[in-house]
Amino acid sequence: MARRLRFNGTGSDGDGCPSVHEDLDSGEVIVHGPPLADPEDVAQLQHLSEGEVAVVVPRDLLVDWTPKERTRQARTIGLDEFSGLFSKFEHTAWRLETRGRYASDEASDRWEQFIETGSVIEDWSEGTPVSAFRTRIRAQRAEGKRIERVRIVDQPPTTGQRYLLEGARWNIESGEDIRNMWRADADRLRLPAEDFWLFDSRLIALLRFDEDDQLTHVDLITEPAEVVRCCMLRDAAWHHAVPWKQFTAEMQSDA
Repeated sequence: MARRLRFNGTGSDGDGCPSVHEDLDSGEVIVHGPPLADPEDVAQLQHLSEGEVAVVVPRDLLVDWTPKERTRQARTIGLDEFSGLFSKFEHTAWRLETRGRYASDEASDRWEQFIETGSVIEDWSEGTPVSAFRTRIRAQRAEGKRIERVRIVDQPPTTGQRYLLEGARWNIESGEDIRNMWRADADRLRLPAEDFWLFDSRLIALLRFDEDDQLTHVDLITEPAEVVRCCMLRDAAWHHAVPWKQFTAEMQSDA
């Protein structure tokens, strides 16, 4: 079975070498870079076995990108505590949304309306989770805080993605800045298939889903290298994503 490797970072100026990857299952670290080729240099190495290759990497690469504090575990929280994070952040809340389906979207009359008509109306009653979320977002925006989201869209979009595209206008009216990106562009940028919120560029809330696409819990991560990695993903995604209004207009013109 192939390893599940995650790109952590590179010390290069753009050519991608040398770089560090991490095995998500074993925790092993994979480093690649230019080989140590001079025979006199190689002769100085101890315990270099047949089949092994020595590579040269800058010290800063290991300092910046190898996993640190292996004993530090992500703190798992429930959905109620996760919801409370949207009242506690100080400056920014940013979301990468990558899945083709979210089962929670389908548990409403609004979903049935969309399936029947292809459109939705904003009819969330007071006291529903969505209504409470949007009220909280409006309050945070009134304090000058930013709430931003990039949604990855398959081509053609899944039913769930079309539902979110249709309903995004009301998130935007509540104060969110939502942008979209085609899956092919996300793959080209090597954006991972991860769903997370990044709060104040220091706290990652990694969303965990079961096989039925239900959100079950959230892992909070503060490990510095992970936070930096997610900040880099945010910057790349935000730069290349298209504002919702432009994205949907281009979809309609291409239809």
